Amino acid sequence: MDMTFEVNYGHWLDTQIKNYKGERKRRLIEGHGHAEKLFTEKIWYPAFHDFDGLHAEYEVADFRDGSRFLDFAYLKDGLQLAIEIDGYRTHSAEISRWQFSDSLMRQNHLIVDGWKIIRFSYDDIKEKPRMCQQLLQQFMGKSLLGRKKVSSAEIFLQREVLKHASSLQYHIRPSDVIDLLKIKKRDAQKLLHSMVTKQLLLPAGKGTQRIRCYKINPEQPSSLFVQQ
Repeated sequence: MDMTFEVNYGHWLDTQIKNYKGERKRRLIEGHGHAEKLFTEKIWYPAFHDFDGLHAEYEVADFRDGSRFLDFAYLKDGLQLAIEIDGYRTHSAEISRWQFSDSLMRQNHLIVDGWKIIRFSYDDIKEKPRMCQQLLQQFMGKSLLGRKKVSSAEIFLQREVLKHASSLQYHIRPSDVIDLLKIKKRDAQKLLHSMVTKQLLLPAGKGTQRIRCYKINPEQPSSLFVQQ
């Protein structure tokens, strides 16, 4: 058991329970169950190492003038990300046609209101956690890179680049970062440039006008690119 996760998870959940009341508080106490904790333990925390910006059982206005609750919402740096966890039974024959239509319309209205939406099946969270982590990392890379305020997601992306660079038999190139994070060339170049500015990476090769490859700064501690 990862005691660091357990401590941070407990503090994160307790803080939310104390700060809210009504239906959301009830859902946090009674509805935040096995699947939700498994997502935080196997997907979110290994990917970002904190819960900054993540909210459970987040209440949003419903298009029928009521309220709905998202399994998770990430709200930071102007980003609105809804994360939903779906069990198999949610989409099986047990769901009515009205419920199915209502679910689709609910998602459509979230998109109209400016939300990004990522859905995970319980089976993928349990059986393919690394795939789910990478999807979130790639989403954060595309959504948050280039913003003025450095987020925990960007810090993680920098760590991923360092880990990947340490595993290569050659100096890392922008194309390697593009393949790793599934981001555009200009975003990969911005990320690498910011890492050079922070002295995490150093230019490598003979080029002086254009940097074509990079190497890890040997003066940086190795703990920076070892996943905790």
